[in-house]
Amino acid sequence: MSENILEIHHNVETDADTAVSILTAITPLSAGKIKQAMQKGCVWLTSGSKTSRLRRANRILAPGQQLHLYYNDVVLAQQVEPARLVTDAGDYSVWYKPFGMLSQGSKWSDHTTITRFVEQTLDPQRPCLLVHRLDRATSGLIVVSHTKSSTRALTSAFEGRKTRKRYHAIVCGNASELTGFNVENELDGRHAVSVITCLDYQPDTNRSMVEVEIKTGRKHQIRRHLSQLKLPIVGDRLYSATDDGWDESENLQLCSVYLAFPAPGNGELKEFHLPPTLDIHLS
Repeated sequence: MSENILEIHHNVETDADTAVSILTAITPLSAGKIKQAMQKGCVWLTSGSKTSRLRRANRILAPGQQLHLYYNDVVLAQQVEPARLVTDAGDYSVWYKPFGMLSQGSKWSDHTTITRFVEQTLDPQRPCLLVHRLDRATSGLIVVSHTKSSTRALTSAFEGRKTRKRYHAIVCGNASELTGFNVENELDGRHAVSVITCLDYQPDTNRSMVEVEIKTGRKHQIRRHLSQLKLPIVGDRLYSATDDGWDESENLQLCSVYLAFPAPGNGELKEFHLPPTLDIHLS
């Protein structure tokens, strides 16, 4: 049995066994590898109708439970830069999410997600719940909630368009004529609005820095709207190609730089700006 990819579903039949003892008996993995895998979120336990990640190596399992392992050594070896705290408001916090960090995990792991990073690093420790998302390749501001009430309030704000979001993008081409330019092209049959303003243009590289405020939140909205304007984002492997004027070594140049939303509890408008040192820049 290969160690590279394993998917195991095991019915627990005896008392006094731990996940580690069971999985070392039925897989080629060592106890050390299993413990590491548990911390990275690829071991799950079903008890009744509830299935959740299992991280405690010494937890005694009971007959009738079902143990699940989703082991992929390539996934578990992935690493990302650390996120950076922008504001800790107690019941929520605002972070800079770097390129490559996920908003949410999968059954195979959650160790490269923003919520897992915050769970492990924020002091004092608190529950960490997602209220909105950034694509893996997009960097910038993201909010993590720490209570059920703030999660409800923040989720409602993001879903109800009571928030404001601005992004910076480096695009291929001359966008210097765009100031408050409205794009209202439908995406997937749904209304989508982006407002684009050019901040800088470099003739020698034929690249522009643009600011985009989105009035709606469609999938890949900014990337698709800019591509439609023949201003593809540098590093966009979905809606552009290196022939547009970027190198294969370049990451997606899209960053969330401004967030505003009503604070949970009192509804006071809170505004957050990404520190300039964390922003993307025209080279």
